[in-house]
Amino acid sequence: LPGLHVFAIAFALEVSVGKTNTVMALNNSNVLLPCTFTTCIGFQDLVFTWYFNSTELLTPHPAPLQIYHGKIKNKATEPTLVSRNPRVDFVGSTTKKDNNISIVLNGVEFSDAGKYTCHVKNPRERNAQHNATIFLTVVHKMVETDNTVTLIIVGVVGGLIGLLILFMLIKRVVLFIIKKTQDGKKECLVSSSGNDNTENGLAGSKAEQKAPPKA
Repeated sequence: LPGLHVFAIAFALEVSVGKTNTVMALNNSNVLLPCTFTTCIGFQDLVFTWYFNSTELLTPHPAPLQIYHGKIKNKATEPTLVSRNPRVDFVGSTTKKDNNISIVLNGVEFSDAGKYTCHVKNPRERNAQHNATIFLTVVHKMVETDNTVTLIIVGVVGGLIGLLILFMLIKRVVLFIIKKTQDGKKECLVSSSGNDNTENGLAGSKAEQKAPPKA
């Protein structure tokens, strides 16, 4: 039924590695690989696995390289370790607000650069599964970015915006002065026109109201 289909989608399992899926680490350092999962109806006997450079998680040949494998019985318990790479430590927690299943990769080497996939399977949602990926880059040294060009561009753009605002203000003042001047001229023309009509004795003027001269 359509209603049941929408209901099922609403409770779908989701896995996230945060706002950005790229991480840069210094050679021989420790790096955090973040991952959290959400599910509206909870979880039971949930299984999560971290893979390195896997192309297709469901394909048994070749088997993806597992670097950490854990299980979580329910929300009230912390994950239990099934297997792991000796250089990988679990640093997450599932009894707190976020279902955090992050790991730390210790002593990063250049060969560790690549794709890391956080995969979650929840039997309570009919074995629903989802995953998210992080791309790790390992560098010899961290390079500070030169923001000089950026600052120059921001300064120029800011100056142009300031000039535009100043131009618009000057334009408003000038238009206001012109309008006032034109309004003053109109008043003068109306007043002058009224005086001329009276003196020349045109229709509607005071001259027409005088009695005709007696014969």
